Amino acid sequence: MTHEFDSVRRLAADIRIWTIRQMEAFGAGHIGGASSIADTLAVLYGGVMRVDPKNPAWEDRDYLVMSKGHCGPALYAALALRGFFPMEWLSTLNKIGTRLPSHCDRLRTPGIDASTGSLGQGTSLATGMAFGRRMRGSDGMVYCIVGDGELQEGQVWEAVQFAATHKLDNLVFLIDQNGAQLDGYVADICEAFDVQKKFEAFGFRAVEVNGHDVEAIAPILTDIRDGKAPKGKPHAIILKTKKGTGCLYAERKFPNHHLTVSKADAEESIAEIERRYSEGLMPGGEQP
Repeated sequence: MTHEFDSVRRLAADIRIWTIRQMEAFGAGHIGGASSIADTLAVLYGGVMRVDPKNPAWEDRDYLVMSKGHCGPALYAALALRGFFPMEWLSTLNKIGTRLPSHCDRLRTPGIDASTGSLGQGTSLATGMAFGRRMRGSDGMVYCIVGDGELQEGQVWEAVQFAATHKLDNLVFLIDQNGAQLDGYVADICEAFDVQKKFEAFGFRAVEVNGHDVEAIAPILTDIRDGKAPKGKPHAIILKTKKGTGCLYAERKFPNHHLTVSKADAEESIAEIERRYSEGLMPGGEQP
C-alpha cells in the first residue's frame, strides 16, 4: 500500500480498536457490521467529508446517516478520534446516562446527524436531507451507509426512486454488502441479486469496489465530492466486504452480528489489528 494512504489505514485500524474497546467495556455489541464498515468511515472522516469537530452543527457541513444504526459504535469511534467528543465517552457505550446509545441518536451525540436503527428509515432521512439541501442551494453532500440485509426493506427502494427522479447527485448511498444479516446469510434469507444493476435500473450511478481497500474507495468518493463524477444522478457505491473483517474473534464466528466480548477477546483482536497494520496487510490479513 502507498504511503499516501497510511494515515487513513491507521484511522481504520483505530476505529476497529476503539469499537472493540467500547464493546469490551459493555460486554457485547454489534461487532460484525461495525467492523465491515470501518474502512469506509476512515475514508470519510480521514479527509473526504467536510466537517468541523469544534462545531458539529456547522450548517454547511456534509451529513452522514448511519442507516444501519446498530453499527453506531464504529461511527462513535470515528467521531471521537476526530475530536467531536472526549475519548473517555467510549467506555460508556449503552450504559445508563451515556451519550452513546447502542443505536445512533442525534439528540445525544455530537456529530450524529440522524437518529437511526429502524432499518430502511435512514435512507428516507438521507434522501430528504439531500433534497432539502438542493432546495436551499447548499453544495453540501449527504452520505448514507446502508446494510445489504437492510435492502430487503421496501422503504429503501421508495427513497431510491425519489432520489433518482429528482436527480439528487449530492446523495451517496454506501452499501455495506457483507453478505450476512442478523441470523444468517443474505442469499439464504432473501437474495439481493445484482445490487449494482438494481441501483442502475432505478436511475442511480452505481459502482462496485472492495470495501476494505481505502485506496480504492477514496478516489471514488473524492471525485464525487469534487464534482468530477458524472452529474445528474444520485450515487450508489457497493462495498464488497466481509462481516467481522479486522476483528479476530468475530472472524472466527458465524453468525457474528452481535457477540459477547471478553477482555481476552479484545486484547487478542487488537494485537492482531496492530500486526496486520504494521505489516502492511489488508484489514482481513491478506496481502494488498
